Amino acid sequence: MITSFYKAQASAASSSSPLTSSPCPVINNNINPSQASDKVCYYEPDHAKRKPISEHPPNLRDRIRRNYIQNGACQPRGFVFPKRDFGGIMRHFNSEWFKTSCSQWLEYSIKQDATFCLCCYLFKNEVGGYGKKVGDAFTADGFRDLMNQEQSILTALDKQSEKIKSEHRVRLNASIDVIRYLLKEGIPFQGHDENVTSTRRGHFLDLLKWYADRKEDLKNMKDIVNSFAKETVKEIIEDLNEDFFGILVDESKDVSHKEQMALVLRYVNEKGELIERFLGLVHVKDTTAHALQKEIYSLLLQYSLSSSLIRGQGYDGASDMQGNINGLKTLILKDNPSAHCIHCFAYQLQLTLVAVAKKHHDVNNFLDILANVLNVVGGSYKRREMLRDD
Repeated sequence: MITSFYKAQASAASSSSPLTSSPCPVINNNINPSQASDKVCYYEPDHAKRKPISEHPPNLRDRIRRNYIQNGACQPRGFVFPKRDFGGIMRHFNSEWFKTSCSQWLEYSIKQDATFCLCCYLFKNEVGGYGKKVGDAFTADGFRDLMNQEQSILTALDKQSEKIKSEHRVRLNASIDVIRYLLKEGIPFQGHDENVTSTRRGHFLDLLKWYADRKEDLKNMKDIVNSFAKETVKEIIEDLNEDFFGILVDESKDVSHKEQMALVLRYVNEKGELIERFLGLVHVKDTTAHALQKEIYSLLLQYSLSSSLIRGQGYDGASDMQGNINGLKTLILKDNPSAHCIHCFAYQLQLTLVAVAKKHHDVNNFLDILANVLNVVGGSYKRREMLRDD
């Protein structure tokens, strides 16, 4: 494996020409004899007696590397390896390890009674730009507990995984405790304004914050909330089972007056039940039909859902949604003629009620005044805050 990086030099006669087939940089072979001496053929078998590659002259380093690769890693045979006490057990290095997949890079230092990595020694300073911080255990300090399973990567990952599970379990139990209390007392969860700076975020968030302030492990709930969302959407996609579905889309402004688009999937599950599931909420820069179509396709693609499986569309009566030329329904119908659009019945009822109510003179005046008030207050952030405070 290692020898594939450097081509062996056959003789001194051939060394005067550059190794064009080698992937390493071309080495200047016209070296001053006073510089060459023993440095060109530098080779110290015992790792503990070597000086770092970076301390050799730059124009000699590749030759030294080639020399080490040709000679191979230091792997003493027939040597009686000294024993060390590891937790009450006397253990020593085993030469059989030289016959494993580590045979080309694993080497042993008799002086230090430790193992080292030949590749790390030769190429350490060129690994990812980390310099001397890379591979100290296998280049400078040596490794004496090579087969200790408690220090293996898999063991470390398992411990980290168990730690994460434990943290999530604590946060999950806290959320469940709060939910149980609210359900038992019949207290509503949602508040009037769930913004971070709001003082009326609702009983669930306020009680959870109160709980978290008294328990250090609960202060960062965002991780488990994101996990909830991912697992919930995963269950929805599995329930859909790559079958046909319809989309229900609506958009509105949040408390910061940013346009948010909500997407709901409508489908029939394996039991023949009609299911509606919320898929996601996406911020849209504008509410044009093309922008909404792009965000819908992007959200579906995020969960590996094809737009060709859409068999129904449901929107309100806005022109951006229902327009026959450049409306959202028309754009999707061009891509998928089977995605039939149905006008939202609730919106139709709302339009009917408004039209009937306006036939009454007093109601018509009230609605006109209310519309003007909303336009005045909604046009200024300060006015909205004054109205909330009052």
